[in-house]
Amino acid sequence: MASARADYAERPEVQQFISELRVNDGFDAEVLQSVFQQARYKQSIIDAISRPAERVLKWDGYQDIFLTDRRFRQGLAFEASHRELFTKAEARWGVDRWTILAILGVETSYGRNKGSYRVIDALSTLAFDYPPRAKFFKKELRELFLLAREQDKSVVDLLGSYAGAMGYGQFIPSSYRAYAVDFNDDAFIDIWDEPADAIASIANYLSVHGWEPAKPVLREIASPNDIPEALLNKQLKPHLSAAVLIDYGVEPSLLGDIEPGVLLNPLRFEGKAGSEYWLGYPNFYAITRYNHSRLYAMAIYQLSEQLRKGSKQ
Repeated sequence: MASARADYAERPEVQQFISELRVNDGFDAEVLQSVFQQARYKQSIIDAISRPAERVLKWDGYQDIFLTDRRFRQGLAFEASHRELFTKAEARWGVDRWTILAILGVETSYGRNKGSYRVIDALSTLAFDYPPRAKFFKKELRELFLLAREQDKSVVDLLGSYAGAMGYGQFIPSSYRAYAVDFNDDAFIDIWDEPADAIASIANYLSVHGWEPAKPVLREIASPNDIPEALLNKQLKPHLSAAVLIDYGVEPSLLGDIEPGVLLNPLRFEGKAGSEYWLGYPNFYAITRYNHSRLYAMAIYQLSEQLRKGSKQ
């Protein structure tokens, strides 16, 4: 079975995919055939996607991985080196620089670890040998071919994560094509190697997905008794107004400064000091659009706050 998987070019479902790209997108079938002759099945990709961190870790584990002194120091150095770019991105999109910086830190350690898998291997493996999400990754595989053509890149040379994400900010191909932007005015969108485009692309992504300029991300609630258990961690999207939370028994004084109409999301995280209780704002939800995990979004928030405070010292 492993050898059959390895030779993607001979598989009927790959031939059907090639035919669709030829008919619908104008690709040369012989060129595609050559690409899939070079594509390789990777068991390590199946292993990795079957045990993502958000399934096996709690918040205390995320703290150990992402809230490190090294990531903090590297982040401050990266911001200092690209301060003008962050200032311009904040002015254009209204997205907090420390949130952008934290995403760069969590995703690739500010560009130090952009991924070592060939993206063609990652997406071929997941599109044709990972049934739970084959439809999604087949779509991304098509997007990869379109992206490579648009960028005049060799599709077999592009590197990224085990899930096919690329560049400083780890954009999957569809996100690259939809949200990445040229920010250094060279008429080429390059989030693989160009910090300006990477910073701006993250800002644009968050803006499109609902980031509200100068608004909060999270509010910590000191006492677990302040939020009923039945309300915690029900979904990612804010869905309860302050008035509704008060009706459920939350102390009105905790919510007195929240504007009418603002929706909140009661959250609990298991941290190093025990359970933590928070109210997530729409900006917290915007971060989860980047990665659909509340643990990921909390890591971004906590790192961004560390960096913000560190910049003032």
